[in-house]
Amino acid sequence: MNKKFAFIFAICLLKTISVFSQTYQIGLLKYSGGGDWYANLETSLPNLIKFCNTNLKTNIDPEQAIVEVGSSEIFNYPFVHMTGHGNVVFSYQEADNLRKYLLSGGFLHISDNYGMDKFIRTQLKKVFPELEFVELPFSHPIYHQSFNFDKGLPKIHEHDNKAPQGFGLIYEGRLICFYDAECDLGDGWESYDVHKDSPEIHEKALKMGANIISYAFIKN
Repeated sequence: MNKKFAFIFAICLLKTISVFSQTYQIGLLKYSGGGDWYANLETSLPNLIKFCNTNLKTNIDPEQAIVEVGSSEIFNYPFVHMTGHGNVVFSYQEADNLRKYLLSGGFLHISDNYGMDKFIRTQLKKVFPELEFVELPFSHPIYHQSFNFDKGLPKIHEHDNKAPQGFGLIYEGRLICFYDAECDLGDGWESYDVHKDSPEIHEKALKMGANIISYAFIKN
């Protein structure tokens, strides 16, 4: 079966069968431009996966995949995470591939590790020139899955003394991309020896990450 059609079929199946009984893998997005896509490579996603499998009873492969923006392999992963500090460049082929992935039912979570914002906004315009990032209200379901965040995103790391913001790309009523800015969720998932975050901050980051995972698979 063609991978794209197999992916679409799997997404449709998830709508009728609880995703928590499925086995799947999530991917870390590798991109060009010089930005450090690998910034949180060692412990971030693995810790989130472990937290979800323990607390949400998901069945996610404990090993993250690394997938390139323009690769057909992206259609194997219903959830893809992206992070970094600097420049991001998508070729037109990569932008087209990412668009097809998201329109086919895939979900992209972007976590600005600080310094990524001005680049990612420009590159996402290549992917969806007709869409704008919109700030999601605190009442949005993504903040109220297994864990409630009545004031939106938790503040994980301080950069410019700004409040954390959660933005979304919404296509025909469906949230296809969630972007956390001034927050650093990906950093918050890291193990203690990386950033020395308090247990409370670490737990908040993991809970919000679990909400994103839960929302992506249940609502899409």
